[in-house]
Amino acid sequence: MTAQPMRWIPLLVLAMLSVLAIWSEYPRMTPGASLWDFGSFVASGRAAKEGLNPYGIYPLTLHVQLPGFESWNPNLNPPVSALLFQLFDLTEPHQSYLIWRWISVAFYIATIALLAFHFRGADMPIFVIWAFALAGFWDTLFLGQIYLPLVFATVAAWVLLERGAPLAAGILIGVVIAMKPNFLVWPVLLFLAGHRLPVRAAVATAALISAVPLVVYGPEIYRQWFELVASDRDRAFFLTNASFAGLAARAGVPSLGLVLSLALLGGLAAWAFWRRPGITRVSSLALVASLLASPLGWIQYTLFLLPVLMSHRYRPAMWVVMGLLIVPVPFIINQFGKSALVQFTIGSAYGWALVLCLIVLLVDEWRELKGEPRIEGRLRSA
Repeated sequence: MTAQPMRWIPLLVLAMLSVLAIWSEYPRMTPGASLWDFGSFVASGRAAKEGLNPYGIYPLTLHVQLPGFESWNPNLNPPVSALLFQLFDLTEPHQSYLIWRWISVAFYIATIALLAFHFRGADMPIFVIWAFALAGFWDTLFLGQIYLPLVFATVAAWVLLERGAPLAAGILIGVVIAMKPNFLVWPVLLFLAGHRLPVRAAVATAALISAVPLVVYGPEIYRQWFELVASDRDRAFFLTNASFAGLAARAGVPSLGLVLSLALLGGLAAWAFWRRPGITRVSSLALVASLLASPLGWIQYTLFLLPVLMSHRYRPAMWVVMGLLIVPVPFIINQFGKSALVQFTIGSAYGWALVLCLIVLLVDEWRELKGEPRIEGRLRSA
């Protein structure tokens, strides 16, 4: 007996759209003269090696100029990155850029393989195609960003938590938050929900990693990083920023982004403490909140939501989220210079995808609170 045809039709449409997105994105992988974000990383590592400020502006630092938007893109990662990025300068930067691209692809293939095995079902081939169409995946490769090994660590941590290995999961979570501190929301909510062992491991791992640059460079490097982070406000408007801050900036009320972020974090903290949700439920909302409540929740960060989206892939509303997340980045970027309404609607497609994802998860929790059965299931064939 096969699964209901009406449930397969939108998934087949998603698969076809995913193939079109891949076809559209692939030409961007042709090597060019620019190093994009990878150049900023090389510049940061080189500066640290020479005793200069790794958060300064240098010849290889990316400078973005678009209609109605201009900004420098220095390295914004925590100080441990100044050590790691020195590895990118061991060979000619363009060669390093291509090597790193293939390393990133290998990590992503491993990530999707792990997800496909963990969430296996008759529908999984469709979602494998979709995963390779995600705008965040292609833009990560294009820019030479560092997300994909961290996405693998996040997915592996999720799987380990569900399989009852909290210590190993916590170590991986610690690695992630040491490089991307906005994901600190995850262990905080786990702690409030009573899942303490992975939190201890995560905090210890992150603290150990974060202490390394203190030993190598001294506390000055943290001051330099904090100064840059505090001054980096203009980029919140950038259309690939999917956070509340980005949506609010495009709506013309940037202060609303902070209000919404604090309300979300405060509400989830109270929910985790009083409801003591299971580890999968708290992890889902924690990961979504890590993006929405962050000052900068780039489209690449949506890759960290892969286990959330896979675990809720039977929800029709989540198919809409998945469709929005494969809209190619060049299409979104082309909305710069258009009316404020266009930038807030079409140009903010990634932000609205995250808002809808949050709504889906909150509806599930509301059903739980009312004692109604949670919507579960997956497409299968017998």
